[in-house]
Amino acid sequence: MMATPTHPIHFVGAGPGDPELITVRGQRLLAEADLVVYAGSLVPRALVDGLAAAVHDSAGLHLGEIIELMAAAWQQGQRVVRLHTGDPSIYGAIKEQMAALDSRKIPYQVVPGVSSATATAAALQAELTLPEVSQTVIITRRAGRTPVPEGQDLVSLAGHQATMLILLSVGMIGEVVADLQSGGYPAETPVAVVEKVSWPEQRILRGTLSSIAAQVEEAGINKTAIIAVGRVFAELPPAALSRLYDKEFSHGCRQA
Repeated sequence: MMATPTHPIHFVGAGPGDPELITVRGQRLLAEADLVVYAGSLVPRALVDGLAAAVHDSAGLHLGEIIELMAAAWQQGQRVVRLHTGDPSIYGAIKEQMAALDSRKIPYQVVPGVSSATATAAALQAELTLPEVSQTVIITRRAGRTPVPEGQDLVSLAGHQATMLILLSVGMIGEVVADLQSGGYPAETPVAVVEKVSWPEQRILRGTLSSIAAQVEEAGINKTAIIAVGRVFAELPPAALSRLYDKEFSHGCRQA
């Protein structure tokens, strides 16, 4: 007799690479799973090795095959985890999977993960939102095989002079630099490129808009890297202190 499905499918963020950066909840769901479908091109094998679950790498599968695999297991009452790199809400291609599950009336939940964007800030020991420097963070990519909507190209976004984390674009570093300078970032703007953030083979390059393209080319970095742009990445003391810890500033937990 077929089991009655009782558990939602879980989309779980695996984190940026270091197996210890998955959430406690994500780790528990993996341990309890009967089926794990993971993005093997970026999720470390260490996260799925030794699991009691059946494990399938989705790297060679198309959307329909992924859905069929998960739906069949769910129909049998199995616990299913779809394991995505980083945080699944950022370039995770989960909405199309959720839509397919909706059409089959299969329930699901999303478990957030540590994004490679925030892991990059940690690797650079940077604060993305410094007082009087930048209070806005833009996470984006340059148009390539996948276009970007009108008004969201790098030239347009550069006009904000905000902190920018550019994913999926390091293979076009020359074009990225040209776009950012055309949009208004000065040539001396600090830039860092972090390859395979949090992995054992992580590499960090630091430079400016005028130097970074040559540095990336010399290092041979052409994928799996984030380009971090903005004055918050300067290796200097902050231009201004936050009000939160200012001894002259009162708030709900402390009187000046």
